[in-house]
Formats: sequence, structure tokens, C-alpha cells
Amino acid sequence: MTSDHRHVVVGCGGLGAAALYWLARAAGGARGAVLGLEAGALGGDRPDGRLLGHAQRQDVYAALAPAAHDAWRAVERVSGRTLLAETGELLIEDGEDRLGPATLDGHRAVAARHGTVIEELDAREVTARWPQFRLAGTEHAIHQRHSGVVDVRRAEATHLALARGQGADVADHTAVRALHPTRDHVEVVTDDGVLRADQVVVTADGLTTDVLAGVGRDLRLTTLEEHVTTYATPHLLDFSGEHFPAFRWYGAEHVHGHPVLGEVATTLDQHLDGHGVAADSGSFEAAALRRKRREEFLAEHVPGFGGPELTTRTHHSAIAPDHHLVVDTVPEAPRVHVAVGAGHGAAYASLIGRVLAELATAGRSRFPVDTFSLDRPALLDPDFERRFGF
Repeated sequence: MTSDHRHVVVGCGGLGAAALYWLARAAGGARGAVLGLEAGALGGDRPDGRLLGHAQRQDVYAALAPAAHDAWRAVERVSGRTLLAETGELLIEDGEDRLGPATLDGHRAVAARHGTVIEELDAREVTARWPQFRLAGTEHAIHQRHSGVVDVRRAEATHLALARGQGADVADHTAVRALHPTRDHVEVVTDDGVLRADQVVVTADGLTTDVLAGVGRDLRLTTLEEHVTTYATPHLLDFSGEHFPAFRWYGAEHVHGHPVLGEVATTLDQHLDGHGVAADSGSFEAAALRRKRREEFLAEHVPGFGGPELTTRTHHSAIAPDHHLVVDTVPEAPRVHVAVGAGHGAAYASLIGRVLAELATAGRSRFPVDTFSLDRPALLDPDFERRFGF
């Protein structure tokens, strides 16, 4: 590693790998201009897929979805790798939604404001088109044809490979202990020495708070926990991405399902309530409860989706207390830029990387990310979670 770099990226997971690529591209392939530092091993435990849905419950994500789609296609063109599989997206509401009454009404309103084309389906129409579902007859659904699933692991590896091809250097097992901004640069303190960078991008997930401690910004982050199970379904054709959509089920259970794509398996992402799971979710009893509820849900509503359980993984990711992403320049250190939300925002990773590259090179981004500002109540009010029920 050289001692001076134009840009240093701290954390090379999904968001950091994307930022590394877009920064290296902006640097015109200059060797050594961009350096990525990863505290652990590259390509660690990541979710397999993330749904990039155009039918959203919140305006900010609906506004960004088309640009995120375009960013993935741009990376696909230069890499020759398929990163976003267009499966379509089916949202089903069964009347027992724990997220609140008439969740689909929120999707409809956002779609109308953003000109997103959606198709309304009743239970009979859903099962006529996808007989893999078993419905009671009272469900309502929305279908969005152009949504798809991002292969998170492949996307991260692709961004890193392209970044290296553009002259970026990447060092794993290199933890950043502190950042010290000066008038002309930022000192990046590692166990191997102190590096100097013109601009620093921090995408260090749960370590972000520690990394930013030296710049005078105390981030109040929380942790999201999700449980992802893959099944060796024997019904590969019925549940292939060409014949079965990615789906979200809003009811007594809140789950996301992905068809068979890169891995020869279906995937179920389980949430026991609207925001995550209980604090004792790591206990044996909680794991047994989750498995029982998964099995009951699949047996009742999508019986062919399951099969022998291949893997069940628990993923933890940092997020702001309002469960929005963080994407901003640090006000106290304008040479430092940060993004948090690699789990929640993995489907938007390439676009977020592009936004970070714009912040580091131009001082602002053309994309609407003001909602993700560091200076918002969720990150400034220590009582935010208690007062607003998060």
C-alpha cells in the first residue's frame, strides 16, 4: 500500500465494493488512486438475494428504484454478469397484516405518485396465474412485472473485480482504527500505519460508529436481524424465476420468498413481526418457533416451495433507528462520506456506491437521498426509538 491515495473506502462489503468500483471508474483507471480496506475477509457471510421492488411503501425507495435498476444494468454491460434477475414481484395481503391495516393501500398510493405500473389481482386471479399458491379466497394482491432479485454475493464480487480492473487496490484483514481529518486530507489509522487520503468513504456496517468516533460524529445505530432459509425444492420448473415471482406476504406472517435463481433452491426470508424479531431470537425456543411457523406457512400457502432444508442463516446488519439508510457527507468532516444499511439496502448497492462516488468527487449527488441525511431526528434524538415505537 502506498501512503497517499485520492480515495480510501473503509469496508468492502456490498456498499463498499460498489463505491470502490464507481470511484475507480471516476478516477479514470489511475493505478493506486483508490484503495479499499476490509477489516475481515472479502466476500464474508452475505444474504444471497435481495428484491429490488418497484412497488414500494415509501416514496424515497420508489423514487430510487428506476435509477437502481439502471445502475445494475450498467454494471452488467461492462461485466457480462447477470446481477438482477427480472422475476416480477407479487405482494399478497391476507387481512391479518401486522404492519397495519391495508398495507397494499400504501403501495397503491406510492405507485400512483411515481407512475409505477401495477396490476391488481384477487385471490382467484393469483391462483389462476400461479397455481403454486394456495389461497383462502379473501386475499388481495398487487403484481409489478419489472421488479427482480439482485444476487448480492455475485454483485459484490463483480464490483470488486471491476474496481481492480480500473486500478483500485484492495486489502483485506486491515482494520481501520480511527479517522483524523486535517485541513488538506484525512489520516486513516490502521494497525500497519497511517495512510493519507483526499476523501474517505465509510461503509463499515456495524463498525461505522467506531470508525467515525474520531470525526466527532456519534451515530446511534440499531441492528436488524433476519432469518433466511433455503430449501431444496423438488419442483424446480414450477418455482424457477421464469415461472414464479418473488413475493412478499403481508399477514399474520411477514415473509419474502424468492424463486430458484443462481442457487438450486428456493429462499424464504422470515420476519416474526413488522420490524425484525424479538430480543431472545437466538434462543433454542425462538429458533424452534421460527421453524414451526415457516413450515406451517409454506404448508398452508405455498406447499411446493419447500423441501429439505438446506441452510438457515441469521444475518445482522446495522441500520438507523428509523430503519432508513444513511447516505451522507459527515458535516463535521466534509472529506468523509458514509453509508449504512448494507442489509436493508443491498438491492440498491450499486446506486448507493454511485451516490457515494459523486459525494466524494463532486461534493453532491444528482440522486434524491436527502431522506438518508445524518442530520435527521432518528440519528440526533436519543429517545427516538422509544418515542416512535421502533
